Amino acid sequence: MVNRKTAPEIHEVRHLTMPRPELVHLDNGIPVYVLDFPGQEIVKLEAVFRAGRPEEAKRLAARATARLIREGTVRQTAAEIAEHLDYFGASINVPTNLDTSSFVLFSVKKYAHEVIPTFAEMLLQPAFPQEELENFRRTSIQELTVELEKGETVAYRKVTELIFGEQHPYGYNSMPEDYQSIERADILEYYRKWYIPANCLLFASGSIDAGVLSMINREFGQHSGPAMPGRNPLPGAAEHPNGRKIKIPLPGSLQTAIKIGRRLFDRNHPDFNGMVVLNTLLGGYFGSRLMTNIREKKGYTYNIYATVDAYLNDGCHYIATEVSPEKSGAAIRAIFSELRKLREKPVPEEELSMVRNYILGMLLNGLDGPINSSDMVRNMIVEHQSPEKFEALVHTVRTISVEQIQALAQRYLQDKDFWVVTVG
Repeated sequence: MVNRKTAPEIHEVRHLTMPRPELVHLDNGIPVYVLDFPGQEIVKLEAVFRAGRPEEAKRLAARATARLIREGTVRQTAAEIAEHLDYFGASINVPTNLDTSSFVLFSVKKYAHEVIPTFAEMLLQPAFPQEELENFRRTSIQELTVELEKGETVAYRKVTELIFGEQHPYGYNSMPEDYQSIERADILEYYRKWYIPANCLLFASGSIDAGVLSMINREFGQHSGPAMPGRNPLPGAAEHPNGRKIKIPLPGSLQTAIKIGRRLFDRNHPDFNGMVVLNTLLGGYFGSRLMTNIREKKGYTYNIYATVDAYLNDGCHYIATEVSPEKSGAAIRAIFSELRKLREKPVPEEELSMVRNYILGMLLNGLDGPINSSDMVRNMIVEHQSPEKFEALVHTVRTISVEQIQALAQRYLQDKDFWVVTVG
């Protein structure tokens, strides 16, 4: 009989290897990254276009195009498409991303031949009806109005604007007038320029046999398009004095939202893997320093976390929480105290070991099954990574020393480099 009073032993995660997808090309050159899981009677097909904010000539063109592309084709209305997919138990997701536009089809294998053509029609023959654009404007402005009543949203918008600059694709904030100014001609031009075979990546996972690949080639591989247009270089991030504090009043707010952030780098930076470990220690899991001290010991907040946001061309690091207004000053001081401790004192080996196991467990979970594995492969390909770089991350997690952790904290957790935004 199992002794429920004794905790099970903790074992190190081993044999973490990124799956190598098979690469095939359609007749028109579109690459398809295939993860075949025989016996898994599902099909996941994802189309990714490098068509995000950096490619915009007009604000919100990327978001409007991605949102409206599923609102009907030249042959079918959005309602007819939804009814067809629902009948065969399929669904389409459109994840949001600043750098890419992605469209994901989920289907059972036996009905893949019924829904893949509909998925392709949606992407290749969108109608962009004017009435759906009007609905998009109206609902987006309503959603934005609601979001701007939340301190957490206002704080995030402000801190990213300060980090990157209000004219930068990663830093600008959508406003009602931006939605009002989007015209159907803007969407058509954005679609014509960026939704082309030369700018498309396909990812197929699940039960992907020759029949499914043949169907994908028939639906996606027979149309042509122009050559890849040139991409304009991103503007440099805004230059600001270090250590500035911004306080934004929000009448009626019961809590104060806090965002403390700085510019960082993308995944290709040599310190990125180490920052994954350092950030987890600081505020990346429930046992983190911020959670243990500011939530568990001091009781200032229900939730606090730190995150590293890595984009294709840049990145940022920020800490976020919400506290009662009278505790905001004490919470900010406590946060900076945790940064100072990481700079000044080596992390205990026992704590670092716990973090290692947590990160390795999360990576292992990301490789579990066709859906999670395809997400990992998609991220790897889109972000110009490789299986070797994944293995380098695993190696860093397993071997990084307390001295290296402290050196990273001294380099990237200096108080003067952070913006402090409070809203409430």
